[in-house]
Amino acid sequence: MNIYIGNLAYTVSEDDLRDSFSEFGEVANASIINDKFSGRSKGFGFVEMPKESEAREAIESLNGKDLNGRTVTVNEAKPREQRPREERAPRRDRY
Repeated sequence: MNIYIGNLAYTVSEDDLRDSFSEFGEVANASIINDKFSGRSKGFGFVEMPKESEAREAIESLNGKDLNGRTVTVNEAKPREQRPREERAPRRDRY
């Protein structure tokens, strides 16, 4: 199960996420989403846990709890929506 973690402190690392969730079972992957220009954390991340029962227990236990000084939001991740590409005006040739 893929789990969303929101309102993360910018100091939280992927290892911190892995450690917090490993108390409830096996963690297959932990990732924090970073801004592509600054490289700074965007304040949210994802943890993947293979066993649904362990993932549900982690969600119930960690949602609303403090992690590195901030109250985090933890819930099941929703599938990513496909966004249509923006239509652009045709390019003009430059002479």
